[in-house]
Amino acid sequence: MSKKKNTEAEPKLEKQTDMPEEEIKEDCAQAVKPEAEEEDSVQKALDEANAKANEYLALAQRVQADFENFRRRNESVRTDAYADGRKDTAALMLPVLDNLERAVEAAAGSADEALRNGVEMVLKQMTDVYEKLGVKPINRPGEKFDPNLENAILQGTEAEGEPGTVCQVLQKGYLIGDKVLRHAMVKVVPE
Repeated sequence: MSKKKNTEAEPKLEKQTDMPEEEIKEDCAQAVKPEAEEEDSVQKALDEANAKANEYLALAQRVQADFENFRRRNESVRTDAYADGRKDTAALMLPVLDNLERAVEAAAGSADEALRNGVEMVLKQMTDVYEKLGVKPINRPGEKFDPNLENAILQGTEAEGEPGTVCQVLQKGYLIGDKVLRHAMVKVVPE
């Protein structure tokens, strides 16, 4: 068996001498140039995307801060509205409480014990409701007159107490928290 050389299978590379070396370098540089331009465009696109992402992040942070401010403001408004509604309702019901107290005083002299007990129970329920709402009476006989809590409508005599003090409460006043629902109407000993 003889081995034949296959010369046709391997083509021979011939050196191209008809192209100057400078042109070859230029062709190589131009081939590399698009890659560099492509890297620059990719970097530019990446920079733009990062700038856009930072812009969106800042926008999202502003929206979140605005929402937190809105939530706090809304909570404050809701709390104030509830407190105002509670105060207004308590103020509207004060004449009912006054009338129940008068009814208990009137029923005290009555022979009808069931009527007296019924009115006292209703008054007790009403005062319990006021306590739960945080309403406290202003009833300060013998104490120094306070124009922030009381309205002086009559003058007493020196025999009724010390000068500048409340000698008689004609109508109780009420506080809800630290706010006056109704000032007490009092008789004051002049100074």
